Amino acid sequence: MTPDEYCQDKTNKSGSSFYYSFLYLQPEPRRAITAIYAFCREVDDVVDECSDPSLARVKLGWWRNEIGNLYKQKPEHPVTKALAPHIEPFKLAQEHFLAIIDGMEMDLDQSRYLDWAGLKKYCWHAASAVGLLSARVFGFHNPQTLQYAEKLGLALQMTNIIRDIGDDARRGRIYLPIEDLQAFNVKAADILNSNYNDNFKKLMAFEANRACQLYKEAFTLLPEEDRRAQRPGIMMAAIYHALLKEIEHEQWNILDQRISLTPIRKFFIAWKIWINGGRTFTRDMRNATS
Repeated sequence: MTPDEYCQDKTNKSGSSFYYSFLYLQPEPRRAITAIYAFCREVDDVVDECSDPSLARVKLGWWRNEIGNLYKQKPEHPVTKALAPHIEPFKLAQEHFLAIIDGMEMDLDQSRYLDWAGLKKYCWHAASAVGLLSARVFGFHNPQTLQYAEKLGLALQMTNIIRDIGDDARRGRIYLPIEDLQAFNVKAADILNSNYNDNFKKLMAFEANRACQLYKEAFTLLPEEDRRAQRPGIMMAAIYHALLKEIEHEQWNILDQRISLTPIRKFFIAWKIWINGGRTFTRDMRNATS
């Protein structure tokens, strides 16, 4: 298996919605973004699949060292070998790969967040850093596009957190801020024990509204001149926003099941964005009231 094939296989096996945003890219950007995603999966899997935190830290330390090797042009792992040809052409910053690893280490350090400021920091490391790398691969002219990419990363990660609240609870993690749980009188035990009630539904509506506001802020920042180049990111936003609405439609029944969109629906959403350049979705997000 070549490094590119390894990354493609890693991406295919994940079943991620990101796959649909890669389909329409030209070969070089597609290989680059697939390698970035494979890197994210590798370091995320360290935390999710390693039951011993001390061993997970060692493995993340290895990846931190391997990113150093990558920028010394001495990569050893198939993922970093796949990344190597794209570092200079797309100006991919070492600090952003390291920031992603920092985010994974945050999962080892804490399973609760006191407030939105703390969770926002985690979301930046887990997703905004990925957005900054991705935006460079997709291409841009206006530096404000990087601000858009950071904000969109927060929106996507909040959607992830809402979707995965049940799965995360079964791992002993609750990402929703403690101050929010207290504000809606939702106990951690309610989430850990899949206890649905009206307060939980109100809490989830609040968190979904926060995510929707982040989508609105992100697309308000997206410069018109870079909209077409950034279509893959817009596809992800459209798929995740549709997922958020589907979760709301299911009345936040997410503690004991994982709600997802069908592959054909994801493909159709991505196709529509590609055809119209993301114009309609961008306009709708900018005009959204919640």
